[in-house]
This record gives sequence, structure tokens and C-alpha cells, in this order.
Amino acid sequence: MKKILFSSALVLLGAGAFAQSKTWTVDASHSNVRFTVTHMVISDVEGAFRKFNGSLVSAKPDFTDAAINFAVDINSIDTDNDSRDKHLKSDDFFNGEKYPNMTFKSTSFRKLSGNKYELKGNLTIRDITRPATFAVTYGGTAKDPWGNTKAGFKASTSINRFDYGLKWNTLTEAGGAMVGKDVAIDLKLEFAQAK
Repeated sequence: MKKILFSSALVLLGAGAFAQSKTWTVDASHSNVRFTVTHMVISDVEGAFRKFNGSLVSAKPDFTDAAINFAVDINSIDTDNDSRDKHLKSDDFFNGEKYPNMTFKSTSFRKLSGNKYELKGNLTIRDITRPATFAVTYGGTAKDPWGNTKAGFKASTSINRFDYGLKWNTLTEAGGAMVGKDVAIDLKLEFAQAK
């Protein structure tokens, strides 16, 4: 009996020890990266980054051990205004020529309750790295008609752009800031499991 129990324990330990990590990559055609910032104190301006990529590596079905890496092409910024986009790519803001990528590398992905998670990691903009925390909603997994397994997530955070060297501003006639300091970031991401 002891031998049977010992053998069973070894099997269970072996199964846990050799659980294989699975790699997932962002399906950019079914994902988006958007941001919102206050304009002249009275309204909001929205924009998006059109080019980005990312990966998620996890051995657990609930993704609580996930390691996440994400990169955004700064020069793909799009606010529906060419003049404004050019200004945002300049050294007043991102300096897309010198710092072409914004990156995120996770340090933890914690399940809070139900489908709510907390994602922590390091966000780098203009070679300045600071910790960032995202509130995440896990949408679940499903197979598409071609047999690809997909996982969906929504993530959001807010950053102080001054912390990352995006310091340009000017004042309105009333003395308010032309561009707000806080930037809301919202991601809707669909990951495809590698075959």
C-alpha cells in the first residue's frame, strides 16, 4: 500500500514538474492599443498605436504564472490629425526617431477574483523605466473556425506622462494646461496560442 501511495505521489509530482509552458502571441488584427488625454481641461483627445506586438508564456490554464512582454511602435501613433501626430513623434513628446519603441515587461499577473486580474510590470518610454499596474479583465478562451485557440483580455492603467519625459505643455488663456499630465491607456488584446 505504501509503495502504491509513493508511486502515485511521484506521478503527481512529475506531472506538475513537467507541465509545459504554452506561448501565446498577440493577434494584432483583433486587438487595439488606445489612449486618452485631457485637452485644455475641458475635453479629451483619443488616439491609438497601430503597430504593436506581444507574447504571453504560461503553464497554468488560468494564466496566473504568465510572463508577458509587449512592445509598441511609437511612430505608428494615430490621433486622426497628421500635424498633431507629427508633434507627438517629436522630441517635445516621444521622440520616435531616437526612442522608436515603448515596452512593457511583466513582473506578476495575479488573479483577484472571478475574471479580474492585476498585472504589474515595468513600462519603458524614452528609455525611462517605471513600474506600472494594469487592471485586467480576462474574457476567456475559445477556438476559432480554423482550430486556433484564442484568449481575450482587456487591460487599463493611467500614467503621469511627466514621469516618462513627455513634458511639453503650454497654458490656455484661462491658465489651464493645454495637455493633461495623466494619460489613460486601454488595451483590448486577443492572444493566439502557438501550435
